[in-house]
Order: sequence, then C-alpha cells, then structure tokens
Amino acid sequence: MSDQKVSFGKLFWPSFVAVMIAGLISLFLFFLVLGGIIGSFGDFGPAPLAIKNSTVLHLKLTGDLKDKSDETFDVADFKVNRTVGLPDLLYGIEKAKTDPKIKGIFLELGSLRCGFASAKELHDAIKDFQKSGKFAVAYLSGEYVSQTSYYISSAAKEVYGFPSTNMEFTGIGVQLMFFKNLLDNLNIEVDIVRGSNNDFKSAVEPFFRTNMSDSSRLQTQTFLRTMWRTMRNDIALNKGLDTVLLDQHVDSLHILDCQSAYKAKLISGLSYRDEFLGLLKKKMGIPQEDELELQSMEKYALKAFSDRQLLVKNQNPNIAVILAEGDVATSGDGISSEKICKLFQKVRNDKNIIAVVFRINSPGGSALASEEIWREVAQTQKKKKVIVSMGDVAASGGYYIATPADRIFAEPTTITGSIGVFGMIPYTGKFMENKLGITFDEVRTNQHSLTTLNKKLTPEELMVIQKQVDKIYTQFLTRVSNGRKMKMDQVGILARGRVWSGEDALRIGLVDELGGLTKAIAYASRKMNNPKVVYFPIVKKNTLSEIADMIEQQQEEDETIQMDIAIPTELKALYARIKKIESMSGIQMRMPFEYVMK
Repeated sequence: MSDQKVSFGKLFWPSFVAVMIAGLISLFLFFLVLGGIIGSFGDFGPAPLAIKNSTVLHLKLTGDLKDKSDETFDVADFKVNRTVGLPDLLYGIEKAKTDPKIKGIFLELGSLRCGFASAKELHDAIKDFQKSGKFAVAYLSGEYVSQTSYYISSAAKEVYGFPSTNMEFTGIGVQLMFFKNLLDNLNIEVDIVRGSNNDFKSAVEPFFRTNMSDSSRLQTQTFLRTMWRTMRNDIALNKGLDTVLLDQHVDSLHILDCQSAYKAKLISGLSYRDEFLGLLKKKMGIPQEDELELQSMEKYALKAFSDRQLLVKNQNPNIAVILAEGDVATSGDGISSEKICKLFQKVRNDKNIIAVVFRINSPGGSALASEEIWREVAQTQKKKKVIVSMGDVAASGGYYIATPADRIFAEPTTITGSIGVFGMIPYTGKFMENKLGITFDEVRTNQHSLTTLNKKLTPEELMVIQKQVDKIYTQFLTRVSNGRKMKMDQVGILARGRVWSGEDALRIGLVDELGGLTKAIAYASRKMNNPKVVYFPIVKKNTLSEIADMIEQQQEEDETIQMDIAIPTELKALYARIKKIESMSGIQMRMPFEYVMK
C-alpha cells in the first residue's frame, strides 16, 4: 500500500470553516435566547421602579457600608453584585420624607460592617426622617445583632426583636496584632524611621514591639471613650434611659439577646416575624389578610439618587461632591492621586461649579500622592470654596489632603489627626542565609550604589533617610499651620502622630464644625437659591447588570441553592493587611491602626 500525503490546506480549511460555522450558530442561538429574555420584559431598558400608595421602605443592610456605590456584573452566576453607598441612602431617606407614597421605614439590619461615623450619619438620618410625621420601626432578627446595627436601629421610636436572637452590647474595644516575635524567629530585622518627636505614630510599633506603647494606649483609650460616650448617650436619649444604667448593663454583660434587651428596655417588645408584620399592618391601618407593600430601601435610594444625578448633570450643577475613600496612593482602587487630581481639575475649570465638597474617608498612605492631591485642593480653593467632610477616618495623609480647605466638618467619632510620617526598611539577609541557605555577593562602583533588602543600611545611610522623613514631617506641619492658621509650635504640640476624635479635633482647632456629609453640603449651598449637587466619580450603570437585575426581579420568588466557598473574616483581614504592606513604597503618612465597628 502506497503512502498518500494530504496537504495542510485540505486539512486546515475544512476544519476552520466547520469551526466558524459552529461558532456563528452558537452566537446566533445566544442572542436569540437573550432576545427572548429581554423581550419578556417588554421594551428594552430598565423598568421604572413602581412605587405603590401606602408603601413601606424596607431598609435591610448587611455587609460593608461605604461612601461610594458600586455595581458589578458576575458573568458566571449572571447576577448583580451591588453595594449601596452612604450618600445614596442619605438622599433616599431625605426624599422619602416628602414622597406621599411612602408611609414609613422598616429597618432590618444584619451583620453590618461600617465605621462609627457612617453609623451615626445613618442613625441621625433615621431620627430626622421621623420628624416628618412618618414612622420608622426596627426589627432585630437573625443569629446575631451587632452593637453598631442596634445603635442605628435605636433611632427608630419602636424596636422589636426575635425572642432568641443574640445581641451584642459590650462597649467598644480594639485588638492590635504584633509581629516582632515572628520577625525575630525568621531572622528578619526592621529599621524604623519616624519623624522626630513622632512618639504617637504607632503604625510601626507592631514590627519592633510586642505590645502597645504608653502613648499608643493613651490615644486609643481617648478616642474609644469618645466613641462609646457618643453611642451610649444617643441610645440613652432614644430610649429614655440613664447612661449610668447602660454602663452597668455593659459591665455586667446583662444584654445577651433580645429577651434581656427587652427586660432592660432597650427594645419595645418581642415578636416573631409574622407577628411583627402584623404590627406593621396595624400601624398602616390595613386588614391582616391584605398584602403589605414593602419596597427595598436600597433600590429606592439607588433609583432616586441616580435619577437625581442624571437630571442635575443636564442642569449645570453648581456644587460638586468628590468622594475619596481608601488608602492614598498614586494609582489603584483607593484614593488614587491620578484620578482625584483629574476630578479637581475638572471641577475647578467648570465655570458653573461654585463650591466643592471633598468627602474624605482614608487612613492615609503615600506621602507623594498626598502632596499631589494637596496641590490640587489648594489650587481649587484659590478659585472656589472647598469644604471637607470627614467620614469614619481622615487621618495622616487623609488629614493632609484636607488642610487647604475653607472649612472642615467631622463627626464626633471621626478618627483624624495622626500628623506624622514614618518609613520601614526590612533587612532579610540573615533570613535568606540562615533559613533558606541563600547567600549574596556584590560588586559596585561607589560606596552607596547598591541598595538591597539583603544588606543592612549603614548609620550614615539611615541618617540620610531620617533627614528625608523629618523634611516631609516639617512640610506636613507647615501645611497644617498654613491651612488651619496656627503657629508652627502649636501644631507641633498637637501633631507627634497623635490620633484624635472629631470631638477633640474641634476643641483643639483641627476641624471647624461637627456634622456629616449632609451638613457639609448644606453649608456649601447656604448662599445659593437653587443648589444642584453632582457627585464624582460618577458610577455608570452596566447594561448587562440591568438585564440581570430584571431577571432577578422576575425570579425573586424562586428558590435557588448556591454553593459558596466562605473564607473566614479574620483570614480575609490578614490577607488584606499583607497586600497593603506589599503595596507600600516610599515614605508613608498612614494611621497607626485599622478598625472595624461591629
């Protein structure tokens, strides 16, 4: 039998054409199915949020509460992952006060994670909502109700709880993690460089100490007391209780669940969910057999906020709100100087913008990026007023970028100050040699031409870095001195890297007024007849997410089982911490620690 050679073309082209035809058929079928899905909703595009008469808004908050809304489309699960920002919620609550179709708010808060300043803004908004004559009722249910969730719920005049739901009411505490022993075991040394007299700048303590210094403990105790006092006093006022009695409950661990909370008069009553819904129907004046008209507060707020922004953008807005949240860096997902600077340039050159509200929620970060943002804020302040609203934290670099502003607002519990600078240089040479068996050799042209983590800095090199850190610290003091109109020696006493609460910051002159974002916007618009507020960055709605959202609404009564791989919260936090340390470069203006309110 003779061998027959088959040319490449005879094999390739038929296969290629077959694959192309199969792909086109698959693509055609996909769009046919997708068209059918979209067609089932009528005309393409998001259906308007239909609010019926006598509607109750259902505010059910779980997960993280941040300043910026976020919406992503999960292609694998064909669902929308949505985070509702605090400004959206505040606007939604404000709009609901005058919406004739809205009769009240039903609060149901689960495992909410947010800073205390954000919790207070939401708490105060709920209290203000009830001044309109409409009701706010809270229901505590689930396995566990955090102290922060209860605090927000306490703003409602009536709070009910599921009889066996656990409840936290223990006061406020923080725990810090120290790595010195770990580094010692690994033969890793760390050179610490702080601004001169920066004894309160405790961000670096975990790397050379095994416990808190006296100065770190002092500043932490001081602002924690302010947080607890604010929370306790608000709860006492809301529920008509004595603050001394509340402290006794906390110290004696009297409040463990909703039953003990009811006995202590922290909640109005105990009820199962069907009983609670019956109470709501009675409050609404509708028969028990009728359906209760509930509408998601998150969707209502998002829709109201996005509609308002769409309208304002076409009406020459005169107030710009710039949201800045996260670590300060030259790029990335947090407060990127690259992005924030462009936003300030945009609003500064917009002749219609009269005032800028700069919302800061940041523990600081890169000294270089902080200076870049400072420059744009200062340049904008020369042309139009910049008003700063501090969120949960605006410390170190987060405070640095606020200093040129015309006026600074903070909540009593905002963490701020931390005016200081630090740097860390790890030395891994002994670790590489003793633990991994790796050695190094070198060749260089000059005395200081080789810089590596595997070689310790000489005293001369370390002194050069110290001088650079002190130079940046002096610049920080100068920025504060000029911005706050204080003498340098006065700023030096308040600085030293010390963290202050917003309440104390007002007393010592680092901020001008207590209040949240709403109050800062009101101040910016006080002399305007028709204030029109536009927010930056603008969150653009994804068309695919709209389709998925409509499908989700249509199938919301269907039960689905989803497999989820749950990563422990502590492991997530540790991973995030490692990634943050990994991303640090250059000299830092950063808060001494991180905290999450439960």
